[in-house]
Amino acid sequence: MTKIKSVRTRVWTWKGPTVPPTGNFCTNASDALRIEGDAMASFRFHQWLTCEVEAEDGTIGIGNAALAPTVVKQAIDEWYAPLVIGEDPFDYAYIWEKMYRRSHAWGRKGIGMTAISAVDIAIWDLMGKLVGKPVFKLLGGRTKDKIPVYYSKLYAGPIESMQREAEEAMKNGYKGYKSRFGFGPKDGMPGMRENLKRVEAVREVIGYDNDLMLECYMGWNLDYAKRMLPKLEKYEPRWVEEPVIADDVEGYAELNAMGSVPISGGEHEFSVIGCAELIRRKAVSVLQYDTNRVGGITAAQKINAIAEAAQIPVIPHAGQAHNYHLTMSNVNCPIAEYFPVHDVEVGNELFYYIFEGDPEAVDGFLQLDDDKPGLGITITDKHLSNFEITE
Repeated sequence: MTKIKSVRTRVWTWKGPTVPPTGNFCTNASDALRIEGDAMASFRFHQWLTCEVEAEDGTIGIGNAALAPTVVKQAIDEWYAPLVIGEDPFDYAYIWEKMYRRSHAWGRKGIGMTAISAVDIAIWDLMGKLVGKPVFKLLGGRTKDKIPVYYSKLYAGPIESMQREAEEAMKNGYKGYKSRFGFGPKDGMPGMRENLKRVEAVREVIGYDNDLMLECYMGWNLDYAKRMLPKLEKYEPRWVEEPVIADDVEGYAELNAMGSVPISGGEHEFSVIGCAELIRRKAVSVLQYDTNRVGGITAAQKINAIAEAAQIPVIPHAGQAHNYHLTMSNVNCPIAEYFPVHDVEVGNELFYYIFEGDPEAVDGFLQLDDDKPGLGITITDKHLSNFEITE
């Protein structure tokens, strides 16, 4: 069997046109601080990392990471690449443990786990290409005819523009819509009322036969969330996402135990054990790890099994090909997040400018091709003029 010959990383920095987000377009963890400069800077990311793992026969698997790409690149180039070169890619479990355990003193969270994720995703793409099968077939096959997706945009802004966006999105047949809160603890009761006005306005458009998900992005605190959840109950949200900072597991558990609104989270958790702790503590009703942060596909499959045993649904953060293959192959992953193709704003959109082949939603569903090997995506050269690429 062919061995891994090389690992190549590139950082893609977007230099093309961007859409400046409006103020209060989404709460975030930095809201607790006094404002210095751009208060929303921590919410936007205009860089991405690609990780290409090449086998001796020239076959290349593609992984990626969106968190702190310049630092992740250095971690892969200097630490993780030497650990995987020369290995059989089908020894993926051993390779994963080798990366995890040999960097355990510093790499089991954050940058280290993001780097492991990028390499692991590339190895799964490589395995699929080597055997001529899509990754979801390697993970157990098709559990759904097609994947239902929910529309994930609706950043907070003027009520009329949010309603127009929701009306336009409904033309594409989505059965779920995620909106963002624009106000948090520092905005007091007036901010609470502004939040509720926007939830009500979106519900007016999408009705009560469609799911509504609400996103805080860690911009609230426990006290504020405990005051808000009862006020939101009448709008029947499917969940409230990341109401407190990721480390406040006790806060998540207390809010989830209130029972008024399901709580979701896990996007900023790293590792199998971290996600298992969220499940054990009953901190979330919906788990939302991100595959390119949590340890890649190898780790994600273990988390999926733990969550299924606890009957906690898993809906990976951010859509994207690697998450779709996991969703297709796991019965406990009922739907997928979907960011529509859009001008670059927050940064999630960069995926569409770097890669080709990510499936597009049609009538509220997307499909994976049984005949496309690996993840089914390639790195495109169509938008190179809009990127500065660091090798």
